[in-house]
Amino acid sequence: MLRQFRTLATLLAAMAMTALFGCGSGSTSAPSGSGSPTDHVTYLTAFGAAGRDAFAWIAQEKGYFRDAGLDVDIELGKATGENLKALAAGRAQFAALDLTGAMISAGAKGGKGYQGFRAVLAIHQQTLVAIMSMKSSGITTPEDLAGKRIAAAANSVNQLLFPGYARLAGIDASGVRWVAVQPVQLGSTLASGKVDALSTFLIGRPTIEKATLAAKQQTVDVLPYSTYLPDLFGNAVVTTQGLAAKNPDLVKRFREAMRRALVYTVQHPDEAGALLHAKHPETVAALATQEIELMTPSVTAQGTGSAIGLITLDRATRAITSLREAGLVGTGMRPQDVVDFDAMPTGKG
Repeated sequence: MLRQFRTLATLLAAMAMTALFGCGSGSTSAPSGSGSPTDHVTYLTAFGAAGRDAFAWIAQEKGYFRDAGLDVDIELGKATGENLKALAAGRAQFAALDLTGAMISAGAKGGKGYQGFRAVLAIHQQTLVAIMSMKSSGITTPEDLAGKRIAAAANSVNQLLFPGYARLAGIDASGVRWVAVQPVQLGSTLASGKVDALSTFLIGRPTIEKATLAAKQQTVDVLPYSTYLPDLFGNAVVTTQGLAAKNPDLVKRFREAMRRALVYTVQHPDEAGALLHAKHPETVAALATQEIELMTPSVTAQGTGSAIGLITLDRATRAITSLREAGLVGTGMRPQDVVDFDAMPTGKG
C-alpha cells in the first residue's frame, strides 16, 4: 500500500509539473514576477545587428516586453528570404523584414513564395531602397543612370523594383547593367570604381560613405526610390498567419511593445545606438545612431496619413497597386493576405 501511495504521489507531481511547464514557444509558459502569465517568443532582426533594429533591444531594456507579459529571445536575422523560411519552419514567431520584398515573394506569378506571413507593425512607412553614387560620378538624376553599372545584392528587392522606378522616372531600365555583389562589399566595390553606382537601403549611407571617404575622400549622392514609389513600405514586423489567428492577444501585445520601442528609439537615437553597441560590441554606436536618424523620416512619414507603426487598409491597397502596375505581383493579392489588420489599434481603417 505504501509503495502504491508513493507511486501515485510521484505521478501527480509529474502531472503538475507538466501542466506548469509543458507549453512551448508562443504560449503561456510560466508566471512572471507580477503574477501574470509570460509568453515566450523568438524574434528575428531584419539583418544582423544594425541601427534599424536597435528598437528591439530598447523594448527589452526598457521593460516594454515585460510589461506586455512577454519573454522575448532576440536573434540576428538573415534578410527577408531567410527570415520568412524561419517563420515557416516555426523557428521564430516574429521577424523584421522588408515588407515590399516579402509581398513580391508572396505575390509572384507561380506562387512559390511563402504566403503564410502577416505584417503587424510598419517600421518604415516608405521604402528605403535607393541608388547611391560618388560625387565624381555626375549621377544626380535618374536620367544620369543610362549606360551605367549598378551594384546590388543578387535578386534583391533593389533590382526587382528598378523597372517600376525607371518607368515612373521616365528612363529606360534596359540601359542599366546590374553587377551582383555581396551586401558587405557594396561600399568597397563603389569606392574601387568597379561600378558607377550601387543600390542599397538609405540607412546604409553612413557605411557606404565611410568606405568612399576612406578611398576617394568623397561623399555620396542619393536617389531614393520613394520619390517615384511613395506608397511602398520598408521594413515591417511580421508574424505567421497561424499565430495571428490562434493567439491574437499575444500578437497585439508584442506589436504594442515594439511600437512603444520604435517611438522611443527615434526620439532617443543616441541612447539606442549606445545600447546596440553594448549588446553587440562589434557595432559602432555612432553609425547606428546615424542609421536611426536617417530612417526617422520614413518611420514618421509625415504626409502619408499614417501614425507610427500603423498599416491602414488604404495604404496597403496602394502598395499592392504599385507592385501590380510594376508587374511584380499578380492580380489575386489582397491587403488582408499580407497584413493582420485586426492587430492594428484602429482596425481596418
